[in-house]
Amino acid sequence: MAEESRERLLKTEYYENCPGCKVEQYKELQRGFPIRDLLNIWFIVLSNSLPISSLFPFLYFMIRDFNIAEREEDISYYAGFVGSSYMVGRALTSIFWGQVADRYGRKPVIIIGTITVVIFNTLFGLSVNYWMAITTRFLLGVLNGMLGPIKAYATEIFRNEYQALGVSTVSTAWGIGLIIGPAMGGFLAQPAEKHPNIFSKNSLFGRFPYFLPCFCISLFAAAVTIATIWLPETIHKHNDSLETLETASFISDANKTKQKTEAEKPSKKSLLRNWPLMSAILVYCVFSLHDMAYTEIFSLWATSPRTLGGLSYSSQNVGVILAVSGFSLLIFQSFLYPWAERILGPIVAARIAGALSIPLLTSYPFIALLSGFTLSLMINLASLTKYVLATSIITGLFLLQNRAVDQDQRGAANGLAMTLMSIFKAFGPAGGGALLSWAQKRQDAFFLPGDHMVFFILNVVEALGVMLTFKPFLEAPR
Repeated sequence: MAEESRERLLKTEYYENCPGCKVEQYKELQRGFPIRDLLNIWFIVLSNSLPISSLFPFLYFMIRDFNIAEREEDISYYAGFVGSSYMVGRALTSIFWGQVADRYGRKPVIIIGTITVVIFNTLFGLSVNYWMAITTRFLLGVLNGMLGPIKAYATEIFRNEYQALGVSTVSTAWGIGLIIGPAMGGFLAQPAEKHPNIFSKNSLFGRFPYFLPCFCISLFAAAVTIATIWLPETIHKHNDSLETLETASFISDANKTKQKTEAEKPSKKSLLRNWPLMSAILVYCVFSLHDMAYTEIFSLWATSPRTLGGLSYSSQNVGVILAVSGFSLLIFQSFLYPWAERILGPIVAARIAGALSIPLLTSYPFIALLSGFTLSLMINLASLTKYVLATSIITGLFLLQNRAVDQDQRGAANGLAMTLMSIFKAFGPAGGGALLSWAQKRQDAFFLPGDHMVFFILNVVEALGVMLTFKPFLEAPR
């Protein structure tokens, strides 16, 4: 096997100073499980996903401390705009960062993304008023365009037999970050109140009660930024021009024949005309809107007082729930989901998960009537199950998107998916916060009082997503 690799290496023309060619040489000689490359992708994605939802467990208290809401019921309304500002920024620049990655390389965009986390996530933790919080979150979204390029990178750094594993690593690390982030936010926020023996009220973390979780995430991102200096670049540079992997001029004699045959074929159709791709993206957007709204609503609802239908939980209580959910999700994604996907397929698995989510969400207002250990047990089980079902849906749709296009179109397809998904997600926190604020003002309504209305509307969005998984809307790639 090693001798065959050396023979292929000798037959292939490589450019001496081309980073992409060096990666191809590395792949040809690589043997064994690519653990180093998988860990690189895992830590990069994790450092960029942690800040997205880490604020939700303490956002209610942060908005309360800013004294911008006139009434307690209005806190969720203002909190929604802080949560949405990141997605608005990301929606505006995702395509731009994808173009930068194609022109100048994946590595610069990845490094800029991690540096952005270090700077603006830190500044968010030091926010002294509502508008500083919104501005820093918006800039965090605008300047961090890492997710699209890292998906392309994951298909380019691995040998063919490990590409699927690399792509699934991106989605799994992203999902874990969206749960571990809020867990960190819940555990580490307001340290002077939770641990007065360690943090005094006059210390930095006492004067800025929401800085510690942001600081820890930024510290992790700083370490990842340093590590990315040694990250190999996968884009090709021949004759001072940048080319992507698929258009590079280093190919073996056998590949030249194949390229000549493919050149005689008609050009690839537009991504917008690729209905298996576009249908998967649109269904993905609907479920992403639901998940983002749920993430915001759950934390705000759990920390709201009992008089408004909430659980009166502290940010630490919410952190415990999300930590348990994150650990369970990691086990499920690593061992159970691949088995379920092989048996059911991504579409049926997503459809079943969506259908099961509806009765689960309906139970939340009734769980709020419990107390003590029973409440703790049931809300942990409900949260755990909800995140497992949601991640099953998103992972399945992500697989459909990547199977709907050839490898040379995956970068553009991921950039398009990121832009549309960010637009939908931008409405999630703002809409979820406004919805919860409105619902908490109608505790004595005859039809769906209080939080029953919140979870009913979440179920409407979920049901819409489930309906769209059927033909003729969602079409499986051939």
